[in-house]
Amino acid sequence: MPDSLPFTVQTSLVTLAVRVEDGSVTGINLNSRGVAEPRSAFERQVAAELAEYAAGERREFSVPVAFQTAFDREVWHAVAAIPYGETVSYAEIARRVERPRAYRAVGAANGRNPIPIIIPCHRVVASDGGLGGYGGGLPLKRRLLELEARAVNDPTGNRSR
Repeated sequence: MPDSLPFTVQTSLVTLAVRVEDGSVTGINLNSRGVAEPRSAFERQVAAELAEYAAGERREFSVPVAFQTAFDREVWHAVAAIPYGETVSYAEIARRVERPRAYRAVGAANGRNPIPIIIPCHRVVASDGGLGGYGGGLPLKRRLLELEARAVNDPTGNRSR
């Protein structure tokens, strides 16, 4: 079955084109528009969760996602486990997937992540603390990390989901 038509999610941070298939998110294109608005209840749920994240009101996603290769799946599970507001190096992800010398392969898998934001590849940084890369561009990566840092350090004690 071919991919569904991508739908647009407009957030305060970025415009997204989102694809879903068989009840799972299969792709998110950053700085892009879909060809439709969310049509199904599931698509509206995905759009709502992404908008809540961009507003600083959501820290975790409940929508299912589809993965690709076994190695990519391992890396993306490790990336998905990075807590909101924290960053981890490519080398640390390599250690977490029990391939400590595969930090470049981790970087490549992270770069192939078709579901950014939900699989928070923006939380993976260089070992020296530099931002590393990001498919949506470094300014967007910086804004996502700043959003999470503000929410984590909210002095009012407000906690997002």
